[in-house]
Amino acid sequence: MTHHLRADVVIVGGGIVGGSAALFLRQAGASVILMERDRPGSRASGVNYGGVRRQGRPPEHLPLAQRAHALWANLRSLIGEDGEYVRSGHLKLARSAADMASLEAYAARVENFGLGLQLLDTADLRRLYPMIGDSAIGGSLCPEDGHANPRLVSPAFSRAAAAAGATILDRAPVSDIRITPEGFHVTSAQAEITASAPVLINCAGAWAGELAAGIGDPLPISVIHPLMAVTEPLPPFLTVSIGVEGGGVYGRQVERGNFVFGGGRGFAHPKADARSATTPPDFARPERQAALRLLAQGTGLFPALQGCTIIRSWSGVEAETPDHAPIIGPSRIHPGLFHACGFSGAGFQIGPAVGAVLADLVTTGRSVTPIDAFRPDRFSSPA
Repeated sequence: MTHHLRADVVIVGGGIVGGSAALFLRQAGASVILMERDRPGSRASGVNYGGVRRQGRPPEHLPLAQRAHALWANLRSLIGEDGEYVRSGHLKLARSAADMASLEAYAARVENFGLGLQLLDTADLRRLYPMIGDSAIGGSLCPEDGHANPRLVSPAFSRAAAAAGATILDRAPVSDIRITPEGFHVTSAQAEITASAPVLINCAGAWAGELAAGIGDPLPISVIHPLMAVTEPLPPFLTVSIGVEGGGVYGRQVERGNFVFGGGRGFAHPKADARSATTPPDFARPERQAALRLLAQGTGLFPALQGCTIIRSWSGVEAETPDHAPIIGPSRIHPGLFHACGFSGAGFQIGPAVGAVLADLVTTGRSVTPIDAFRPDRFSSPA
């Protein structure tokens, strides 16, 4: 027998964005039903690298990142735990003069955003970070950026929303959405539930494009499979989170000594071959040689990694847009529909701020944070 539920807002997707949106909407007094296809925080939001960085984001993304930065500072009061969040600093390394010039140009472009970037020449780098190998010639440090444990943080937002009075439905994949003059009727045949509300928020991650297309509001979402790995515990050698200008490996050492690193891509789980070409796979797998290549890059930057053992590698299923910027805002077609998806591998840090923006949009009709760069209709062809 199907159960019928009603609220002010239905959210589809229980990652860090959907969970934080549910929490902030409850704090604003709205009733909320969140429907998650698996367990909250178990997909891309829970299996990413865990970087909490502003450095390197385009200038038009920084107001959102700065709002998120303030929310991360109060993480324990928001979700009831610290999520292993530390402001370790984020150091972006240059491996050539061209890389260093790029870091200098970026620092000049974002000078007014308050990131506090510190440019380091070769002498600075050797003095402050002697553990870094000779392949790096300089860098840019953002002292208040850092990292957290996504496996702890992402599901905790949904738990906090539930504690605030939101209805959280896990194992409830959406099977049908109907639009009526009264709003949206969202059905999960598997969970035998229909949830109705005048407002629907699409936070469905890699499945957001499929959901949007099903109600006639297509979004240019493709799927990627970021690759991560972790080594055995090692003696302490790295105090900051590391990135590399121009791409490549990124890494951090956690308190237990393990070196967590990422870069490159995994691949869709083999069972995905039987699925529709337009349906994202449920799971992804790491690619062994890609993980080994990443470790080789890491060893070039950090001699302390020589001879270490990879104890686990993994991948996930993430949504990507053509311009690698997220889609955040109201539908251009259906009143009451909002999208927040397509984070292209960079959504963990901004996730709480996106949730806060969604609560703004639903409850006041506007966002106090500029989000024009993320409009869903920016991909539309001119009339």
